[in-house]
Amino acid sequence: MARLVTLMTAQWADLEFEEMCRLAKQMGYDGLEIACWGKHLDPKKAALDMEYVKYIKDTLAKYGLVTKAIAAHVIGQCVGDYDDPRLDNFAPASLAGKKDEIRAWAVETMKYVPAAAKNLGVDVVTGFTGSPIWKYLYSFPQTTEEMVEAGFQEIYDLWCPILDVFKENGIKFALEVHPGEIAFDYYSTERLLKKFEDRPEFGLNFDPSHLIWQGITPHVFLRDFIHRVYHVHMKDAAVTLDGKSGLLGSHIDFGDLRRGWNFRSLGHGDVNFEEIIRVLNAYDYQGPLSVEWEDSGMERVYGGTEAAAFVRKTDFAPSDVKFDAAIAN
Repeated sequence: MARLVTLMTAQWADLEFEEMCRLAKQMGYDGLEIACWGKHLDPKKAALDMEYVKYIKDTLAKYGLVTKAIAAHVIGQCVGDYDDPRLDNFAPASLAGKKDEIRAWAVETMKYVPAAAKNLGVDVVTGFTGSPIWKYLYSFPQTTEEMVEAGFQEIYDLWCPILDVFKENGIKFALEVHPGEIAFDYYSTERLLKKFEDRPEFGLNFDPSHLIWQGITPHVFLRDFIHRVYHVHMKDAAVTLDGKSGLLGSHIDFGDLRRGWNFRSLGHGDVNFEEIIRVLNAYDYQGPLSVEWEDSGMERVYGGTEAAAFVRKTDFAPSDVKFDAAIAN
């Protein structure tokens, strides 16, 4: 049986929820990975108000959709990040500029998220953790090992009380390895999972687009961390270095053709999705393939429709026989 093809609604959160459902069905999706921001899902309300939960479920059912995960990226970012004016874009407007209040809001809200997930009948929450040491990415001024370890420990200390609530509700948290997070590449992920080895409710949301431009082979990353991969994003990116551009982006916004890399609609970038499917098959991943659609150079309904079809064409079941069994004596 083919895996479900779902749409991560983050880039569509300007749409009313029912319009999102109608459009997702029109574009060919089986379900939604519902964002906990914009106009899509209020996690506190979904944790406390069963009438609201019924509205979400009924609206999904009306359009023949399911949900297997909810997304809490912007809330989680505000847990581990700190004193960054850009967080005002994520937190309630009343907290603008109030770094301590933003963190407190994020921690409190993240504790509602697993209850919301449980009420909706899903068992995975995707998201970010934030990072107190992302600013140390380039080690100048000099960064000591003690500073790095303190950052990993701070994330552990901040997230363990939140993960206690995830554990109580039987929900897994799947970190999307991503620049700006405490784990952003292969070895930072390895280090973080070692730090959280006593917390099986903490795992990964695999997204190849954030790895490919860093020079990391996505299916190798997936294979090595597969036992902590709880959810999968289908997302593409293209590296377009031309002798002028660099991988760090030059402070040029996404979509600008001068950049050294950009996110692309599925099948228009450099990710080898066949190898990803082969790893998922080898380890019997049965969760959804969730399209996170981002391409600043393409109209989104066209791209979202094409992406759903691409995933269906790319996904295939493993063989249940040896290919040479028919020629045996």
